[in-house]
Amino acid sequence: MRFRQFHQFVTIAEQGSYRRAAEVLFIAQPALSVSMQKLEQEMGAQLFERSARGVTLTAAGTALLEDARRALFHADQARRSVRLVAHGEWGSLRLGFVGSATYALLPRTMPAFRQRYPDIEVSLREDRTIGLLDMLRANVIDAALLRGPLAEDESLDSWVVERDDFVLAVNYAHPLADRQCIALRECSGDPFIMYSPGEVPGLSSVALSLCGKAGFAPLVRQEAVQVQTLVSLVASGLGVALVPGVARAYSNPHVRFLDLSDHDARGAISLSLVTHRDTRCMPVIRLRDSMCGAGIAGWPPGRPETPPGL
Repeated sequence: MRFRQFHQFVTIAEQGSYRRAAEVLFIAQPALSVSMQKLEQEMGAQLFERSARGVTLTAAGTALLEDARRALFHADQARRSVRLVAHGEWGSLRLGFVGSATYALLPRTMPAFRQRYPDIEVSLREDRTIGLLDMLRANVIDAALLRGPLAEDESLDSWVVERDDFVLAVNYAHPLADRQCIALRECSGDPFIMYSPGEVPGLSSVALSLCGKAGFAPLVRQEAVQVQTLVSLVASGLGVALVPGVARAYSNPHVRFLDLSDHDARGAISLSLVTHRDTRCMPVIRLRDSMCGAGIAGWPPGRPETPPGL
């Protein structure tokens, strides 16, 4: 017994005629009759009764009809599932992210990804940079969106998916709060709220380096992990902070965001999609394809952009 015979059997039952079924199936009527005779022999029962008006199902044929339809449905579902998995359009994707990825990148990219790949189940997990890297190495997640630059890691690939400038967040009562753009050295005497070097090493290193290039070592009054926490501490009057420009999306009435004229502040930070090196996880590849806009046939196009080590 074959699925082809089930398909033929169901078609005859629905058409009520061998002739019409043969036309629908694009096969010769004698060949269809022989196929059904073999099916009846294998089933050990007569399935159709012929008459001048066509064919009708016997009791045995009626009993078989729903099971045959279910078998065909599940066979079709199995073929579809295999195709979707093979092409990376079905499965699960465990994606970690830092909080600031929700400001612009995730709202901009995830709706289109979900619409294009509705059969990929995405589970999101927020954490700090170090925690996400640990989860990625332990295969707890499949990929992560992290603030960079990132230190090199032989086991991971990093793909820049968003670049941003550093801006300076100051309290609304700060003497420079009404300015649109300043040089970072103008705040060299202010207390700074900085990123924890143990938890957010990339941002911490870049922020300190930017201050050094501006000619001063910042007076660090407070450390924090999340960008929004830094903004909230600025609103509390504890100091100034270097934050990604996208932080403006969640502005605080007590905070002003000032552009920096310092050349090194422009494009200084990034969000990167970090994956296992040479991953073959198709949902991850589809996500990278969606975020970076690269053709899947060319993934990865050579090696990914290698960020500077810290």
